[in-house]
Amino acid sequence: MTRFSAFLSALLLGAALAAGGCSAKEPGKQTVSTAPAPGQPANPRVRIETGKGNITVELFPRNAPLSTENFLKQVQSGFYDGTIFHRVIPGFMIQGGGLLPDMTEKPNGAPIQNEADNGLKNLRGTLAMARTMEPHSATSQFFINVADNYFLNHRGKSMQGWGYAVFGQVVEGMEVVDAIVAASRGSHGAYDDVPLEPVVMQKVTVIQK
Repeated sequence: MTRFSAFLSALLLGAALAAGGCSAKEPGKQTVSTAPAPGQPANPRVRIETGKGNITVELFPRNAPLSTENFLKQVQSGFYDGTIFHRVIPGFMIQGGGLLPDMTEKPNGAPIQNEADNGLKNLRGTLAMARTMEPHSATSQFFINVADNYFLNHRGKSMQGWGYAVFGQVVEGMEVVDAIVAASRGSHGAYDDVPLEPVVMQKVTVIQK
């Protein structure tokens, strides 16, 4: 199954309706500071190379240390290379980081603690951890919001209220994200909203300062 929960899937209709007023041209702005603490290194950046162009994301270790560490571990091990964006929904998000072009799922590591209570919001252009209905089940899969998806934000420490942990932001290549989410899509086995032409993450690397 995908890393989005049945709870999230049930809300897709409401999200699609709400997205009509949330189609900003540029990524949203966070009210919580994501800048590194004084004296700390600059936030790490990662380049995701795809057939549709490159996407550069800045990570927020100060706000989401566990999610950032987990993502960087996957990047540095080469785990994401050759995986695809396997679920794309206009007005909502693009999801990837765990499936291969034949739609088989790569083996995942241990799940991490949900950090959605870090004050960061699921705004357009933000990077967040995907998961199952269990709040603390995220492993490797992530998604990039293409709208301000407020209903994904943390509302409380309950099964329904935990939300989805934001840990980064697209800083270059949002037009590539928009091209990916606009791809023609269909069903593949148990998966819906799959791009008909695989969108492969050819290479995912940390950008050296």
